[in-house]
Amino acid sequence: MEIKKDILWRVYLCFIGIVVLAVLVMGKATIIQRVQGEHWRSMSDSMHQKIVELKAERGTIFSEDGQMLSTSLPQFDIYMDFMADGLREKDGKIYKQYIDSFALRMADYYGDKSAKEYRKEFDNAYKKGSRYYSLKKKISFEDYKALREFPLIKLGKNKSGIIVEETSKRIAPFGLLANRTIGLSREYVNSDGKMKKMNVGLEMSYDSLLDGQNGKRVVRFIRGGAVPVEGFQVEPENGKDIYTTIDVNIQDVTEMALLKMVQQVQAQYGTAIVMETKTGKIKAIANLGRTAKDTAYWERDNYALRVTEPGSTIKLVTFLAALDKGTSKSGDLFDVGGSGRMQVGPRIITDAHVMNPTVMTVEQLIAHSSNVGLGKMALKGFGSQPTEFKEYLEKYHLNTKSTIDLASVPNPRIAPLAKDHGGLMNLLTMSFGYALQVSPMQMLTLYNAIANNGVMVSPYLVNSVKNKGVLVKQMHPRILEEEICKPATLEAAKKALKLTITEGSGKKVFKDMPFMVAGKTGTARIADEGISYGHGIYQASFVGYFPEENPQYSCIVLLRTRAGSGLYYGGQLAAPVFREIATKVYSMYVDRKTPKGYEGTVDSTSYFYAGSANAIKNVMSMLNIPFVDSIQQSQWVNMYAKNYKPVLKNNLVKDKLMPNVRGMGLRDAIRLLEPMGLRVTVSGNGKVAGQSIAAGSPFAKGQVVTLSLG
Repeated sequence: MEIKKDILWRVYLCFIGIVVLAVLVMGKATIIQRVQGEHWRSMSDSMHQKIVELKAERGTIFSEDGQMLSTSLPQFDIYMDFMADGLREKDGKIYKQYIDSFALRMADYYGDKSAKEYRKEFDNAYKKGSRYYSLKKKISFEDYKALREFPLIKLGKNKSGIIVEETSKRIAPFGLLANRTIGLSREYVNSDGKMKKMNVGLEMSYDSLLDGQNGKRVVRFIRGGAVPVEGFQVEPENGKDIYTTIDVNIQDVTEMALLKMVQQVQAQYGTAIVMETKTGKIKAIANLGRTAKDTAYWERDNYALRVTEPGSTIKLVTFLAALDKGTSKSGDLFDVGGSGRMQVGPRIITDAHVMNPTVMTVEQLIAHSSNVGLGKMALKGFGSQPTEFKEYLEKYHLNTKSTIDLASVPNPRIAPLAKDHGGLMNLLTMSFGYALQVSPMQMLTLYNAIANNGVMVSPYLVNSVKNKGVLVKQMHPRILEEEICKPATLEAAKKALKLTITEGSGKKVFKDMPFMVAGKTGTARIADEGISYGHGIYQASFVGYFPEENPQYSCIVLLRTRAGSGLYYGGQLAAPVFREIATKVYSMYVDRKTPKGYEGTVDSTSYFYAGSANAIKNVMSMLNIPFVDSIQQSQWVNMYAKNYKPVLKNNLVKDKLMPNVRGMGLRDAIRLLEPMGLRVTVSGNGKVAGQSIAAGSPFAKGQVVTLSLG
């Protein structure tokens, strides 16, 4: 019995000891969790560090005279963490206190849902404990500023659970103007869930310069957020700015002239390029097309670089090659017959119409665009050795892709010229525009060489690269060929292209021009991309230069017709567009030193500037100019003179009321207006001198405001 009691006593003692130990452990755990929890959680968080990326600001693309063609604006994705301590502590006191007023403000500001619907969504997310609830995506800076003042949100991120992710949106202030050539820069999520970038045009070709170099920062995660670790940061290097050769005035003229014609004849697409003769600078490049589903034309592809069978504009190549080789010379006569078709070597060649006269000089063959005549020239010059013709294609840079400074330029396609591969037949077909595919840019480069006295220069789009206004790199004209042909051949070519206008296929269109132009019409049946010659789709083109006696600009216009179009000749479709472009550009730039309609005016806003408060203050400080600072917490300011001293004053910006942007630079004006939901169009150059919507007037989202620069 005594032994049993002794055993029970020991068991009870062990049990009591275990209970006491358990109570102590539970007590300590409670103290650590409830009393010391904040301390230990903070210490745990402080042990967690991460390298985060600091996004560099993408550079801006400008026209040659500094007008903005493509730039970036900030936008924000807003999320909420409904498990944030501030929303959960004290049984959700803050959430219950502010959620109704927050839902009401959201409904009032955005108008997309009722307050009741917002409240229901918030309650569901709160019950589920959503940590990354999507509140709003891609909102503007102005909307983000307004959101920060909403009930609940203005309590701060720790109490409201707000999560802000800043991104950027690429915009083109001039809209359609040269849009495809300037290009796109956008990010997307691929099928693997990874973020990828899609660029085209200059945005793609100069992506590494525009994109800059992202920075890095080490952050330490603490309770409620993250703080940077001092001394462990690499600042981002913002992208450099690209200044193009584009002239917005010439671009506008070119775009509008082309648009008018493609709409009139319901063409599939059209392209027009204007090049500065001496330098090769591309002053304008328009690409307008649409699909069967589209109702409007837009810059959906860079047709200026698309390779197609050129038609009669290639006849200049046959002409130059034959004369340079010496098998034909200026003034030589060729019989083209009176029936419109003739056997030439192994094939029958047909002209578009019966030629008159039936015997023509080599210059007249170009002027009247005789397929038969050019076929005979090719047979006479290269019939015994067709592969020799390829040497001239190489000299004229038609066998390699265009040297323009854009990425993804397609290669031309040329049929074989070896005799055992149908070379003679291909030569004859090639002589008047088929059996090879080249781009409009390549044809323009060749014709520009004739205008430039035989010197072939490379086309280019980028004039300079700058970093924060400081010149980094200046581009210069690049000569491809010092002399594309003999002087006598050059003079004969000039004579032939002028004859096209005075008595040939361009006579009717260019009648009564106030100045002389020179060029060549082209018409070709199309067989590519699932289209056969039998579908009746044509390519109409005209390429030339002006003024003829002292060329300043070269230009090519090309349109692809719809099936069954009643108009399809180059002289009917492309030449009128060329005439309109040439006439307006001549009146703006050639006939007078300053563009008509764009003359400089006295600066009526002298000593009145407006823009970003920080930017203006930084400039004044860097220049050591004293100023009176009468602003408080304002992002936008006006600066004017008072008693000969600069004064800064608040430029008040209110929701849904048009702000005063007079005196601002274009970039600041766009940064202010676009996020407010306005669509900005621009005329002139300089700083903002006028606005189509008066300051203080109400406006609707999506409304267009025109800014007059001067």
